[in-house]
Amino acid sequence: MDTKKDYIVAIVAGFLTALFLWPTLKNINLGAGYLPLLVLIVVPVLWVLGLAIGKFLGRWLPVIYQFAKFVVVGFLNTSIDFGVLNLLSMFTGVTAGFLIGGVNVPGFILASANSYFWNKFWVFSASAKASADKGRDYSDFFSFAAVVLVGIFINGGIVVLLTTCMSPLWGLTPERWLNMAKVAATVISLVWNFVGMKFFVFRPEAE
Repeated sequence: MDTKKDYIVAIVAGFLTALFLWPTLKNINLGAGYLPLLVLIVVPVLWVLGLAIGKFLGRWLPVIYQFAKFVVVGFLNTSIDFGVLNLLSMFTGVTAGFLIGGVNVPGFILASANSYFWNKFWVFSASAKASADKGRDYSDFFSFAAVVLVGIFINGGIVVLLTTCMSPLWGLTPERWLNMAKVAATVISLVWNFVGMKFFVFRPEAE
């Protein structure tokens, strides 16, 4: 895929990211006024800018451009994950404890399914195509599922741990503390996901 198409994909990903952010902004009382509209405009621009920086730095280290695309997809997955979590939290009233582990799972699974297709057909498309040419096609889904399963335990475990064993800090409301815990869980699981995707799921086949 050429760079122009990559930028178009980044704009689409940015638009979807902004849409899925709305339930999170609503749950932490930041969804009023012009902020949602501003996010809808700014996020796609930021994604294109990030991709451009990754392309520039990729002249010296090509994996940086791939990682930049992975981060764009990662933010989209994160917005889906956060959006579903906050939507379910608003409906159930659950913001902490072991129950939040169950509330956390649907969004993570939906975001992971989204992640598979974006990573397969955009971020790691060259490796995925090489695998398909050798007859693997969608067999890499099982490796992907294994990586996601580990990610669920990492992500959910951190959310449960921080919301159950720690009281909200800095005067944050339970809803905002839940999202702070989710941020920490997402950052840690992001590292695991990139390593798992690159070296276990969409790894290039040896010649």
